[in-house]
Amino acid sequence: MRLLPEPSVNVAVTATCLLALLHFGRPVLQPIVLALMLSLAVAPLIRALAGAGLSRLNATFATLGLVCAALVAGGMLLGAQLLTLSDDLPQYRSEILVKLRDVQNLAERQPLARFPVDLLGDEPFAPAAPGAERPLQADGTRPIPVEIREHTSAKDTLTKFVAAISGPLGEAGLVFVLLVFILLDSENLRERVLRLTGQRTVSRTLKGLEDAAHGVSRFFFSQFVVNLVFGAVLTVLLWLLGLPHAALLGVLCALLRFVPYIGALIAASGIALFAAASGPGWALAVYAVVIFGVLEVVLANVIEPRVYGHSSGMSPLAVIVSALFWSALWGPVGLLLATPLTLCIVVAGRYIKALEPVSILLAEAPNASEAQRFYHRLLGGEAAAIVQDARAFLRKFTLARYCDQVLLPGVELAVADLRDDSAEPGQQQRVRGTIALVTETLGQRAAPLRSHRRRVSMLNESIGAHLRHAREERLGRWQGSLEVPERSIVLCASLPTVREEFLCELLVVSLREAGIDARSLVLGDLDDDNRPDAEHLVSSVLVVHPVDSAPDAWLEAVGRLRANLPDAPLVAVAPREPAVPQALGQQVDLVLKSFEEALAFVTPAKAGAGTA
Repeated sequence: MRLLPEPSVNVAVTATCLLALLHFGRPVLQPIVLALMLSLAVAPLIRALAGAGLSRLNATFATLGLVCAALVAGGMLLGAQLLTLSDDLPQYRSEILVKLRDVQNLAERQPLARFPVDLLGDEPFAPAAPGAERPLQADGTRPIPVEIREHTSAKDTLTKFVAAISGPLGEAGLVFVLLVFILLDSENLRERVLRLTGQRTVSRTLKGLEDAAHGVSRFFFSQFVVNLVFGAVLTVLLWLLGLPHAALLGVLCALLRFVPYIGALIAASGIALFAAASGPGWALAVYAVVIFGVLEVVLANVIEPRVYGHSSGMSPLAVIVSALFWSALWGPVGLLLATPLTLCIVVAGRYIKALEPVSILLAEAPNASEAQRFYHRLLGGEAAAIVQDARAFLRKFTLARYCDQVLLPGVELAVADLRDDSAEPGQQQRVRGTIALVTETLGQRAAPLRSHRRRVSMLNESIGAHLRHAREERLGRWQGSLEVPERSIVLCASLPTVREEFLCELLVVSLREAGIDARSLVLGDLDDDNRPDAEHLVSSVLVVHPVDSAPDAWLEAVGRLRANLPDAPLVAVAPREPAVPQALGQQVDLVLKSFEEALAFVTPAKAGAGTA
């Protein structure tokens, strides 16, 4: 019996083999990946030097020289700080003992009594209990304790030191050599990758490589700048606070921030411990932790999102998941490389079909258009999120463009759910109410969303009729004053059907948002004997082209409208319709295919009316 289809088995086997390769090939893959990531990190500096007039080779060596000089200078600074710190260690150790005794006295728990012993070695923490003295010998004297120590020569000490640093230094040297060769042979490596992918996909592969390189380079450079500023500001604040070795703490905290999430916690714990050991009392430790916490919160929630937080292309959950995944595979190195490695995979998922699910799950925005996001939130009744996105859109563009590009396509996606017999009436009512609420809120610009929630939730008519009645309640029966200049009103008309009436009211909202005096009219109300004599006020008439209605009824209504308003140009608006039948188009002066075209058409009329 086949439990899984063959494609699923192949995917599972491939994923298992890949994970095994990453885990067991760690000694070989780690230096290569580190060198690749470092090459992308220094790429902006190489491009900047090349743009200044240096050749590619000279720019590469100059960049390597600058990086090595910066590392040597930073190492010397840290070494000097550490040597100075080593002289003060006995004082810090005694202060920690005092504070641990205070903590033990407050807690009065036996398990805490062993904590300082485990932390500080064999130094006694609490006074010896009475009667714990050594027993007397036969001659009445107490035995002298004998401590056996192993003699350690200078040669043994040097050997142990060399053995301890030879491993990390060897790996660092290997990474540096690989980095040099990758930078010098970058163009050749790119050509080899393009040849491997095949001639048919050269442009797609090249685009993917450029996006991945640009994304990782931007991430590393932005993170370096942000952490450098963080370390400098923290150093100054800790120095003003009076904490010794503030420069050392600032540098270490800046380095630890390269480790996502965990690095900030380790840095905060280190500052708290060092501040507690630097002086009597707890005030210095509390102030230092508060300074670090405030600076970290401001940086993480205000600065980083503007600099690189959302531009990294990954969702916050993806950053956490990637950190867990790569740290489990490659340990601390994997934790450091988690974000850039996952970012490369996310970018590759846009061009490689097999990695597309990973890109959808981990990307900041899962390749969904604004209309699709509008549709998803519409089904969920998330009116506040829709209005928030719409207002962000309206800071750059008009409401007419928002309707053309987002609202109308999103509503069309929801039409199938509204007409589906399997859709629940409650869901249909929620969708209709959300559309009406969003449209009415956007039409009133800065109106708070909650002011219309109760009335829209009890919507018992078509959306267009609801919007028109709401405007009449607010502005009067004629939707505004009739004491206006001649040819200043744009009349929007439609048949009394659900779709056409909604488009008509949405068109009115879009035009009024742009400052045009637009008003709506139902074509069936033309015979109203009580309508005012205001034909001279109308500059143009926009009629929504029918889709759900019979053409004969629309043609008859348009003919009567032209007879009532012979001096106003009659324009048909057919948004998101591929073509208009010739018979219908002949009955009007012009056919417009979008709300933006309608806005552009009536805007000159408004300017002319204002100068008359």
